Amino acid sequence: MIRKPCVAYRFYPGDRDSLLSALEGYMPEAGPGEKALAVIAPHAGYMYSAAVAGAVYGRTAVPERVVVIGPNHTGLGERAAVMASGTWQTPLGPVEIDRELAMALLDACGLFSDDASAHMAEHAIEVQLPFIMRRNARARIVPVTLMHTGYEACAEMGAALADVIGGCGGEVLMVVSSDMNHYESDRVTRNKDRLAIEKIKRLDARGLLDVTSEHDITMCGVVPAAVAIEAAVRLDAVGAKVVSYATSAETSGDYNHVVGYAGVIIK
Repeated sequence: MIRKPCVAYRFYPGDRDSLLSALEGYMPEAGPGEKALAVIAPHAGYMYSAAVAGAVYGRTAVPERVVVIGPNHTGLGERAAVMASGTWQTPLGPVEIDRELAMALLDACGLFSDDASAHMAEHAIEVQLPFIMRRNARARIVPVTLMHTGYEACAEMGAALADVIGGCGGEVLMVVSSDMNHYESDRVTRNKDRLAIEKIKRLDARGLLDVTSEHDITMCGVVPAAVAIEAAVRLDAVGAKVVSYATSAETSGDYNHVVGYAGVIIK
């Protein structure tokens, strides 16, 4: 199956040359990067959030196997949907799905379903792919979308993901695609995001789910983040570092209704 772009020319440049030029601007001093277990990067239109994403990818070595975990904004498909085979088209060329890794994940946890339909109109993973490809043109992906669920399910999925990554015999990067709080004032959003980011920095998946619920922090990728944190802890993560933070107000000038964006690297 071929998954065609659904937000090219809207969220990011849709032609190769313009996209490459934009990526160079967002990662102007990118070196080889350092190894990481997981990263968190935003998925809004590039004019708003790509500088934050670039700060993450410019510091991170992207291996040839990447599990990209994003929220399901559309409500289509299965609750935990793995696209296990096929190709994603991008302006930079095709990205192959790592079928071996995808099938291992499906076999490791019954909560995951082999379902491409959840991915067809979902932008969260697509927006990450140009950054991934620019850092490693040979990268293959396992696309995963997750709907909301509780801590126990996140822990189960995270444990399975850790087992699969730990047993595959090579490097795998987990990419969490998530924006932070949505559509409140800049001041409120920064305060709310600070609460969530503190839990991420502590690698506290349960605490992240709790604080976003208790304080109504509308972090769309909170479940993907919790799953990746659970996996990273089981893979002996030592900490998480925030490398960039911004809100949409810095681009739009609207400080009354903003979206927060955090860039995090977990090692």
